[in-house]
Amino acid sequence: MSQPLLMMAAGGTGGHMFPAQALAEAMLARGWRVKLSTDARGARYTGGFPHSTEITEVNSATFARGGLAAKAMVAPKIASGVIGAMLQMRRDRPDVVVGFGGYPTIPALGAAVLLKLPRMIHEQNGVLGRVNQLFSTRVACVGCGVWPTDLPEGADGIHVGNPVRAAVLDRAGASYIPPGDYPMSLLVMGGSQGARILSDVVPDAIVALPEPIRRHLRVSHQARPEDIDRVTARYAANGIDADVQTFFQDVPRRMSEAQLVISRAGASSIADLTVIGRPSILIPFAAAAGDHQTANARGLVDAGAAILIPEGALAAASLADQMTAILENPKAAMQMSNAALTSGAPDATERLVALVTELAQRTD
Repeated sequence: MSQPLLMMAAGGTGGHMFPAQALAEAMLARGWRVKLSTDARGARYTGGFPHSTEITEVNSATFARGGLAAKAMVAPKIASGVIGAMLQMRRDRPDVVVGFGGYPTIPALGAAVLLKLPRMIHEQNGVLGRVNQLFSTRVACVGCGVWPTDLPEGADGIHVGNPVRAAVLDRAGASYIPPGDYPMSLLVMGGSQGARILSDVVPDAIVALPEPIRRHLRVSHQARPEDIDRVTARYAANGIDADVQTFFQDVPRRMSEAQLVISRAGASSIADLTVIGRPSILIPFAAAAGDHQTANARGLVDAGAAILIPEGALAAASLADQMTAILENPKAAMQMSNAALTSGAPDATERLVALVTELAQRTD
């Protein structure tokens, strides 16, 4: 009996790619073949995928960027991509096609619809992305990373949670060392692309912390390339031990060692926080489609695991006050850590695997 084939398609952000990586790891371990279709941006995140994953890079097209000439070419590019995907799928027919969102998923899902292949999507956020919105009523089900997720009428939503990579699962529920009079770690993440506002505000907030806290802090700060030098200089000028990089390959380790995490509220970051279990201060990206980052953060905030600061209200002084409230109160920090663990779905990958397996076995 030949190996079943899973075809995955994911757009070019960590939020789309990390759940796809988790599913690839699990399905390969079960004897499936796995193919991934992504774009040039997504290809940057494929270094952690198992080597046996067959990766194809496609040209993505979006109506959201570019001038009139560029937008006029979007429809032909999409049509060409769908036709190309159909030809590939006829040569090597997938048993299931799973889309994780982003414009690069259109060719694979479009081809799956036309060929009437078993298909589903996974939505990481509490609000459907544009492409997942388009296909939500044209697939067998929508695996939802956040519950409840705002779904259109006719879409079949199933809560599975957001799968995390094996490196995150390896540190699931890692023992939390509450803040105290000893070296403490702070992790600052602006999502997979970094965030300028965090680079603008967080260093000043750390400088404003009470000296007994500040002198114990070791900072891991993820920043955009153009912000690296100034953020590094700001920390160095104030004697703060800081590692500033554009992207941390070892986020699970850094998060498990952190007493506090300051982060955007992307789906992947929220999932990591709930699986590892860490207190956090969340600053949702104000321009996120449908304000989905605020929706993502709601569960952690309601559980008492996180403090939410709207982007428009973020200032160094108030952020320093919130950090101090956590880092001066070991008991509260421990309660936040435990609350984060109760908010997660560490078995999200298994739930998604079950959906994929069940879909492959359908005869209708």
